[in-house]
Amino acid sequence: MKVIEVSNGLAAKLVDKSQYDAVWISSLCESATRGLPDNEVMSLDSRLNTVREIRRATDKTIILDCDTGGSIEHFPFVVQEFEKAGVNIMIIEDKVFPKKNSLLEDATQILEDVDKFSIKIMEGKKVAGSMKIFARIESLIAKKSVFEALIRAEAYLKAGVDGIMIHSKQKVDCTEIMEFATKFKEKWPDISLVAVPTTYDLPEGHPFDILIYANMLTRVSLRAMKEALELEDIKQANMSSVNEIFDLVGK
Repeated sequence: MKVIEVSNGLAAKLVDKSQYDAVWISSLCESATRGLPDNEVMSLDSRLNTVREIRRATDKTIILDCDTGGSIEHFPFVVQEFEKAGVNIMIIEDKVFPKKNSLLEDATQILEDVDKFSIKIMEGKKVAGSMKIFARIESLIAKKSVFEALIRAEAYLKAGVDGIMIHSKQKVDCTEIMEFATKFKEKWPDISLVAVPTTYDLPEGHPFDILIYANMLTRVSLRAMKEALELEDIKQANMSSVNEIFDLVGK
């Protein structure tokens, strides 16, 4: 499955007619489009409204970046609300609240206790309905070993999680990601495994079931807006016609 990031209904309508199988609602990109940092500062209502907007625009699978998922006590409510709003897969990461973005170069990443995160998974699964819950393992981001990441994967699977995302920000080289994936699939061949190849490229024949291109459309949009604003005459910018907007969203 190939998944692309969207942060609003307009992008979702474009993706609805594209090659991609699903959409990813990224906390980084959703926050950025509102001029906010990616540190779980957005309210639940704001995030739910984004999901509803995107669900209205597309019938494709929605995968939600739900950060840490909040506290164990609040997580079941969060799960139920996103399931009702139209999320198909929720992914929560095993860092402490409030998380720091995984791609920050100088951030100290603090992982959540394995048992505590497992309890959160179990509490969420009790009320998830048809929505799946995946665990995002941040061991490699926190400069831990592949072995440590596999220990976490086993614990989360025992807690009932439906799939695993392994995250890395290795530049170009994907050695650690492929080592994890190979060992993971040897032990759990039928469990969905997710990669986010933002900073690296995967080889042909990789074992991942889902690839998420996590922030690409927002970055493309940002570059286009910056370049347009640098022009003396913004009318000279390379832009869509008004009729293209009408054709996409209606008249």
